[in-house]
Amino acid sequence: MRKLVAEHGIEPATLPASGKQGRLTKGDVLAYLSNPTTIPEQGPKTLSPEPPAPAPSSPGERPERRVAMTRLRRRAAERLLAAQQENAILTTFNEVNMQAVVALRDRYRQAFEKQHDIKLGFMSFFVRATVEALKRFPIINASVDGDDIVYHDYYDLGIAVASARGLVVPVIRDAGRLTFAEIEQRIQKLVEKARGSSLTLEDLMGGTFTITNGGIFGSLLSTPILNPPQSAILGMHRVQDRAVAENDQVVIRPMMYLALSYDHRIIDGREAISFLVTVKEQLEDPGRMLLQI
Repeated sequence: MRKLVAEHGIEPATLPASGKQGRLTKGDVLAYLSNPTTIPEQGPKTLSPEPPAPAPSSPGERPERRVAMTRLRRRAAERLLAAQQENAILTTFNEVNMQAVVALRDRYRQAFEKQHDIKLGFMSFFVRATVEALKRFPIINASVDGDDIVYHDYYDLGIAVASARGLVVPVIRDAGRLTFAEIEQRIQKLVEKARGSSLTLEDLMGGTFTITNGGIFGSLLSTPILNPPQSAILGMHRVQDRAVAENDQVVIRPMMYLALSYDHRIIDGREAISFLVTVKEQLEDPGRMLLQI
């Protein structure tokens, strides 16, 4: 009966019920469907009026709504809970002076866009800096499989993207072989697919490391959660002008906090901290990325 009502969009309160205690039966629905223009009479029984619309809430009331989780949200919740339960997650922090990156980006932004037909963002710098750091500390790019550690000698970087359906992490394949322009083009394509709900399973599978940027929403500092089976994730945050000491003087610089969450079962603090320092050094002196030093 409930299936028939749902399929045909029938309002149950408008049908006469012949079941016990005034319950609507499948036969009542079928009878109506066979002749929907009329409602068979059922003695002196009258139809119940439709329930009135809820009145506007008054001060002091506490209205609530219950909405079922989407399939994507349920799956994400399961994975996040499993990540917390199955990994020994620890987070280490550092900060990076973005002055050199900002200056380089401002200097070449127009020429870059004209040459490659794509905007030059911060993410390509972070991808390149991350790849260089992963090359020096391969354990950060590894994963746990039972009692084994699996080292990945390639760099498939997941980039967390907010979509209308929730957070998704599409993967940039072989990021270590890509130029700045190719990285920006891959990111733009994946963002467009995420916003259009057209990401495929292939787009989301197989990442070895993830970068998430909460700074685009204004986050100043956070502790990102691992994206299993990966063993580490890098969190970017808001670029904010702050007073810092430089050459014994207080100056204003565009600063960003970085956070690396990692699985302490296979990654020691020394390796995690050294990885984050390497990312910092690459960003504060972008020439290092070109010379790979």
